Amino acid sequence: MRELYWINPLDPEYSFPDVGQAMREPDGLLAAGGDLSPARLLKAYRLGIFPWFSDGQPILWWSPDPRMVLFPEELKISRSLAKVIRQDRFKITLDRNLDAVIRACAEPREDKHGTWITEDMIDAYNKLHQLGYAHSVEAWQDDRLVGGLYGIALGQVFFGESMFSRVSNASKVAFAHLAKVLHEKSFQLIDCQVETAHLASLGARNIPRQQFIEIINKHCDSDEIASPNAFHIPQLASWRESI
Repeated sequence: MRELYWINPLDPEYSFPDVGQAMREPDGLLAAGGDLSPARLLKAYRLGIFPWFSDGQPILWWSPDPRMVLFPEELKISRSLAKVIRQDRFKITLDRNLDAVIRACAEPREDKHGTWITEDMIDAYNKLHQLGYAHSVEAWQDDRLVGGLYGIALGQVFFGESMFSRVSNASKVAFAHLAKVLHEKSFQLIDCQVETAHLASLGARNIPRQQFIEIINKHCDSDEIASPNAFHIPQLASWRESI
């Protein structure tokens, strides 16, 4: 096994090794160290890299191969999910409360996913939200936050980070609304990072890392949509009757 690449947190170029140097086991582990500054995080996403580490560990950077993604036009809505959407069980909002969504994603779960979202991570993504890059989608019932997700929008690519549900189907409905909105705004890709059955049921699939890198190289720097404020929309489109 090769020695893990360590990133200098004082590096003014926010450098990362080439993603082709990522380990096969554990799949995608590329580097450690550095910091969670907005500049470094944005550089990482543009290179196809994301942070994922547990409290007490150094910052770990990943670029797995294959990469799970959803092309927005390939969103799958099952009959049961379509019924839930038509019944209007959830009020869906955009960027209403990113901090609450991240903290909900960080709550311990039976599968232990989510515990990697440390206070430093929460602070980092709140800073990216203030800069206009980090976004959240919320699902509400009776003014109670019951599901949602958050991620980073760069150019025509949305890099999903985490999602949660306190009520059955809440995160699926939030994700479906996000995919619909991104498709309408000509986004090319939703990065789902690693394979899960939950995301596969919505149409996400694995593609080779090289293909993923080629897509983000082409679509992360679109001048028209790369502006942080371009992701914001006043209201999610109503599309219940069309599914």
